[in-house]
Amino acid sequence: MISVQNLSIHFGGIFLFEEVSFALKENDRVGLVGKNGAGKSTLMKIMSGLQKPDSGQVVLPKDSLIGFLHQDLSKMKGKTVFEETQTAFNEALQLDKRMHEIEHELTVRTDYESDSYHDIINEIQEISHRLEIINVATIDKQIELVLMGLGFMREDFDKPVETFSGGWQMRIELAKILLSKPELVLLDEPTNHLDIESIQWLETYLETYPGAIMIVSHDRTFLDNVTKRTIEIVSQKIYDYPANYSTFVELRKERIDQQRAAQKNQEKYIEHTEKLIDKFRAKANKAKFAQSLIKKLDKIEEIEVDDEETATIHFYFPKPQRSGKTVVTGKKVSKTYDVKLILDEIDFDIQRGDKIAFVGKNGEGKSTLSKIIAGIEKYQGELELGHNVHLGYYAQNQAETLSGDDTVFDTIDKVAAGEMRSHIRTLLGAFLFGGEASFKKVKVLSGGEKSRLAMCKLLLEPYNLLVLDEPTNHLDMRSKDVLKNALNNFEGTVIVVSHDRDFLKGITNRVFEFKDKKIKEHIGDIYDYLAAKKISSLAELELAPKPVKQKKEAVTVSPTKENHEDKKNREREVNRIKKEIEKTEKEIAALETEIVQLEKQMNDPGFYEKPNTTEIFNKYNNLKESHTQKMSGWESLTEQLETI
Repeated sequence: MISVQNLSIHFGGIFLFEEVSFALKENDRVGLVGKNGAGKSTLMKIMSGLQKPDSGQVVLPKDSLIGFLHQDLSKMKGKTVFEETQTAFNEALQLDKRMHEIEHELTVRTDYESDSYHDIINEIQEISHRLEIINVATIDKQIELVLMGLGFMREDFDKPVETFSGGWQMRIELAKILLSKPELVLLDEPTNHLDIESIQWLETYLETYPGAIMIVSHDRTFLDNVTKRTIEIVSQKIYDYPANYSTFVELRKERIDQQRAAQKNQEKYIEHTEKLIDKFRAKANKAKFAQSLIKKLDKIEEIEVDDEETATIHFYFPKPQRSGKTVVTGKKVSKTYDVKLILDEIDFDIQRGDKIAFVGKNGEGKSTLSKIIAGIEKYQGELELGHNVHLGYYAQNQAETLSGDDTVFDTIDKVAAGEMRSHIRTLLGAFLFGGEASFKKVKVLSGGEKSRLAMCKLLLEPYNLLVLDEPTNHLDMRSKDVLKNALNNFEGTVIVVSHDRDFLKGITNRVFEFKDKKIKEHIGDIYDYLAAKKISSLAELELAPKPVKQKKEAVTVSPTKENHEDKKNREREVNRIKKEIEKTEKEIAALETEIVQLEKQMNDPGFYEKPNTTEIFNKYNNLKESHTQKMSGWESLTEQLETI
């Protein structure tokens, strides 16, 4: 049990949070959420011991470890990738050394009944348990598994760490944390530098991790797949929900609605009471009654509705000029860095109105092709932009094109036109430049702030082809929604490189998969692509395709008759399965509602004092078992539908 007790911290006289308390149990999977500036990263720094609170404390079991992946890691140097990752096992090596020391000491000691002897026996048990968790005998295999899961190739293991970018060094740090198996893992935006396949591998790895995990992330899908509990920081306090992110959003809405209703009722009561006071104050025989009402009002604690950013930002791209039907054509396009071949004679075409996702492991050429299309990288082969194409390009280094002496507001004011001129402050607020931040000079902004500003500026330019390379890395959920809605309404053509499945969902109509120096096209959005690939974990990608069973020789049938009968049978079967799926989904939804209600009861501190807890636990377990069976049935039905 890790306990956070009455933590408070403030900056500039304003509390980020005040006297917040919660506990983390073994195997807890917690999403830490709240708007930017609410104090999420600060709370993690306090829990990790990197920062001291103004008051309160974090209580940890003796000798427990906390692993903290944060955004301000120091640069690595002097070791290979494998050697740097191996440092995760320094604790194991020290424990092993201590175990040998104790074993030697026990051979010479005879004070079997003394307290110090019993302390040593207890220490042996603790060390043995810890070494069992770390599994020292398989260190090299563990390192290989985690590094390859996070996207490294075997040939990368012996390369110096300093030859890798900051994003890849962040992966090494994440590997070290996972391998050291701390009792609590704190992850601050862990998916920012991972591709989709590595994120899916991480989700699977964390499912069986033998400790508690707390995550700050703007990736909804990742939070939904990993967490089962959500702690929200809002208005200097916290709310604790026994639910993943999507369920939390619904529960939060209910809470806010309840607060608004209570506030409205209270306001009516106060208004009515004030009228009574005014009516009776001047009357001698009612003055005492009026005074009692005044005292009642003074004692009332006004109900506050928690701050929630619910305003929808209505942003529209400037109407672009219409391009030709074919926007980009590539024939036998190749790219080599030094002697390393990245793209090998690829052919592709992009039509007006296409919205295309570039996906695949890092290093497969997604960003490279983006730069080639944008005219930034040289290449071999043929590439041609269509008639009247005006291209806008966004990447992390796009911030370098901003003028350092301009303010944030001036940067946007220079490109805003028409109706958007009256909404500049609203748009800046959506990209986290509200209030005084809009008057900052660009040159004093952080790298992430400059990237957000560059994205905001790009949206206001009249381009008809947008090439966006990881546009969501520095955006919070609200900013991502603004961008996603804008792209859905954009009349031009879009190419987007992203690992954010929730962001890509519903935006794209084609997916280009980059693999083995080639690209393969998939029709549909990211989830159509993942369904077609049947990717539920990275392990499935690594498996060789199953051998196709030899079919028996078919009986010759008239093609026309065969096609007609097959079609009718297929339609009947599809309709039957669709009905079964719809029925199963309703049953699953009903079970999930019951489970959430029981979890609410069980999360109440007073629950365990009730006499019927065993009955509730049994009901809860039965519901969970039914849910698992229904989910299994649903998966089977959807697989049948895909096969047909």
